[in-house]
Amino acid sequence: MGGLAECHGHIFMNGQDYRTAAALHRNGPVESDVRAHLAACRDAGITYFRDGGDAWGVSLLAARLAGEYGIRYATPAFAIHRQGRYGSIVGHGYGDLKEYRALVAQARAAGADFIKLMFSGVLDCVRYGGVSCPPLPGAEIREIVHIAHQEGFPVMAHVNGPQAIRDALEAGTDSIEHGFYMAPDCAKALGSTIWVPTHAAIHAFLGRPGFSDQVVSQALAEQAERLRQAAASGGTIAAGSDSGAVGVPHGAGLLQERALLEEILGGTEVLAQGDRALMERFCPRR
Repeated sequence: MGGLAECHGHIFMNGQDYRTAAALHRNGPVESDVRAHLAACRDAGITYFRDGGDAWGVSLLAARLAGEYGIRYATPAFAIHRQGRYGSIVGHGYGDLKEYRALVAQARAAGADFIKLMFSGVLDCVRYGGVSCPPLPGAEIREIVHIAHQEGFPVMAHVNGPQAIRDALEAGTDSIEHGFYMAPDCAKALGSTIWVPTHAAIHAFLGRPGFSDQVVSQALAEQAERLRQAAASGGTIAAGSDSGAVGVPHGAGLLQERALLEEILGGTEVLAQGDRALMERFCPRR
């Protein structure tokens, strides 16, 4: 299939305000909103969309409708996070491994194509190197990835920070999302893991009141260097904009992501290879 791949998006979000988007769907997915976002993706030339999940079944509805827009759609149904840590905005939490296994089973029953896990918080765009909450312990990351793989699912993981990224790679995570503050040795040794850097989502913080342009610029510059190191070492990098996040509209967000990454990587070849690898690994099951 030709066209572009949006390798990380949230169809329930509106690119402007998370709370408004969540409130719209809280009592059930609003089909007209989903269709508008799918149309924006189609109009941008997107023919594959991998959703990062939501708590209200919006991505599951989108997966049923996407074929009408010429889009292959892969979804985890919802993301899974440890209770008390970051992740409730896109899914459900577990308190112990028994509850985690139950959520994996729930995702399967809902029609999930893969499992989305939350290993860390989000970037602190005021304090360089900061992440919003402590990461999961390495042993826990390894166990929950192992369980998902045992159940036959590839794993997409939200992760920032050097130790959490290292633990994600050592666990055999299929794709890491964001990946800010990655250590140089990890960038040079991604192995079979696909990196989806969502550069545009952090770029969108530049000039936004309440955040530090200096911190954001420094984080982006560091990630750009890690991306070049990863590409030079044969790592697999795919384009996903985190579309739906504030400042990252559906469709247009991916075009910006690709432009940013192509400038960093010096062309389109790395992304073309990465997008193909990701689409093969995260295939829709329907």
